Amino acid sequence: MPTRSGLLVRDAAQLVLICVDGEQYLTRGDMRDVALIAGGSLVIGRDGLIEAVGPADDIRSRYRGVEFDQEIDASGMCVLPGLVDAHTHPVWAGDRVHEFAMKLAGASYMEVHNAGGGIHFTVEHTRKATEEELLASLKQRLLSMLKSGTTLAECKSGYGLNLDTEAKMLRVIEQARRDLSISISSTYCGAHSVPRGKTMAEAVDAIVNDQLPKLKEMMANGEFHIDNIDVFCEKGVFDLEATKTILQAGKELNLQLNFHGDELHPMQAAELGAELGAAAISHLEEVSDAGIAAMATAKSCAVLLPTTAYILRLKTPRARDMLDAGVIVALGSDFNPNAHCFSMPMVMHMACVTMRMSMAESLIAATINAAHALGRSTSHGSLEVGKEGNIIIINAPRWEHLIYQFGNHRDIIKYVITKGKIAHKN
Repeated sequence: MPTRSGLLVRDAAQLVLICVDGEQYLTRGDMRDVALIAGGSLVIGRDGLIEAVGPADDIRSRYRGVEFDQEIDASGMCVLPGLVDAHTHPVWAGDRVHEFAMKLAGASYMEVHNAGGGIHFTVEHTRKATEEELLASLKQRLLSMLKSGTTLAECKSGYGLNLDTEAKMLRVIEQARRDLSISISSTYCGAHSVPRGKTMAEAVDAIVNDQLPKLKEMMANGEFHIDNIDVFCEKGVFDLEATKTILQAGKELNLQLNFHGDELHPMQAAELGAELGAAAISHLEEVSDAGIAAMATAKSCAVLLPTTAYILRLKTPRARDMLDAGVIVALGSDFNPNAHCFSMPMVMHMACVTMRMSMAESLIAATINAAHALGRSTSHGSLEVGKEGNIIIINAPRWEHLIYQFGNHRDIIKYVITKGKIAHKN
């Protein structure tokens, strides 16, 4: 036993472990309850990794005589793993608040898109923005996510649609990864839309034969690291064959397949993702029964985005059907200029109310399963020895208050801790 260690969080009313046997994800009946310890303590070592988890008396006995760099008395409070946001678009310039009014007046997503708004409006502003401007706004957004309990976020490019701007966005994501304590999974989303003046076939050719080879060189030179590749598989954007071509090219670069599918129209994207061994498929408002079955068999994760369905007045994703079929279900905020939400506690609340998930299911979907969607469940998403010391401490006697107190998460989150260091204190 060391004579000194990093952080002791002691005497929590509830220590919410999520799982205890190194599970990479949870499905079906295993999502009925979360693993927890009533009256627990936790130790995070100086290396930023969880060193010990257990009943408070056991930890007290085991660490008798050990001095800690920092100690937090969590009496009457709950300790949970840091939340994981499995789908965000946080790098952009040019907000679209004016489009919200258009949508409220009845305009559909594609009507706004075809009128020159939507993704293309943001692309125009993002191309003009400097790296410094994009980095400043990205950091501000990630810190807002952190204050709401997110300690790992997926971050997409996709508002460039040309090599220079996509690379600029990926450099900005990489710089944020180096500067901030929040963990980041970086996604290349050059196939977010077909650029103006190009056909879909020309856009696919540019991505596969120009952008991806040059991005590979940039990664080899250490400019940035990319974890995932994304395509907006949608009617009027990239069809199934185009999506397959781009994803396969990304797979050859060892990028995880993590893409938009079956959002506005049934596209058989879930079936395609399962066939290609995709790590995750997002949205799925229009998924088919066959798509659900294929995802369950292939163990491709469904990343559901209840705030997007709510804001865009889309069909609610079929969470219950997916859960009952054994699909790995995760959650994300889909933060972007079109759906402005930083808060995973609000996402979890909406998942319960609009998608009929239980509170345990929604917490699991926003921790271990969301980490799995990003290929990070060996290091994130639960309070287990050896994992990163990313935790939140809420000032409430039961963990469910994080979901129950809709919109009050900023008040009840007392601490956000990343790699054993206090990143935010309320």
